Amino acid sequence: MKKLLTGTLLATLALAGCGSDGEETGNGGSSEGETSTLKVGASNVPHAEILEQVQPILEEQGIELEIETYQDYIFPNQDLESGEIDANYFQHIPYFESQMEEHGYDFANAGGIHIEPIGVYSQEYDSLEELPEGATILMSSSVADHGRILSMLEAQGLITLAEDIDKTKAEVSDITENPKDLQFETDYEASLLVQMYEQGEGDAVLINSNYAIDAGISPQEDSIALEESDSPYVNIIAVRAGDEDNEEVQALVDALKSEEIQDFILEEWGGSVVPVE
Repeated sequence: MKKLLTGTLLATLALAGCGSDGEETGNGGSSEGETSTLKVGASNVPHAEILEQVQPILEEQGIELEIETYQDYIFPNQDLESGEIDANYFQHIPYFESQMEEHGYDFANAGGIHIEPIGVYSQEYDSLEELPEGATILMSSSVADHGRILSMLEAQGLITLAEDIDKTKAEVSDITENPKDLQFETDYEASLLVQMYEQGEGDAVLINSNYAIDAGISPQEDSIALEESDSPYVNIIAVRAGDEDNEEVQALVDALKSEEIQDFILEEWGGSVVPVE
């Protein structure tokens, strides 16, 4: 990690300059008065807001946490690969794995932090049962989310998926039963779905909770159906392979899993964001 190595080098030089009167080093490996820097890319909500709560915790350990915010799901991984950031916090495990497979990224999962249940929203209908025959369902173009959404709709009794597939990787073509002849439109950028919902497009719109919350939409109160909180789609801290055991990275993960931060997540979002053990 370029910035972390720089922090370590500065600490080494500072110690060398002290001679026999060298100062004690802190948790981040920096001498007294020196800090190491950890730059983390994150979605605005809830990821960046959670990281802001972690900043003073890491500061006490001699780690300066820099937060770089993103509005999409593409650049955070590109910037992690290039070394522009040291870690990112925005993606769930199936998306993380699909991106490594598709782009050849050499990344590692440093730890799971929380789940954001995906929701179904409609301006016209109050429940999934009310959706008419032939209803149009708008969903993200992210294939990694398709299995998640379709599994949710199957659990709600709207469709049936083929039995011999990994349902986390399911696609619309894997639907075997569709009693209401629902029409799935899957070519929309995830960040645009809030706007489409607010404009009343489609009969129902599937929106990732981070985008919903960022737009002032409450997944708990405004959705007509919400994914169960035992979802396997855990949002993680992603790093380049080999950096998962770095002291600064582990300090970040430990802080995010602390009781203080878990309580903050629960109080701030009331079940729309759920911390994991």
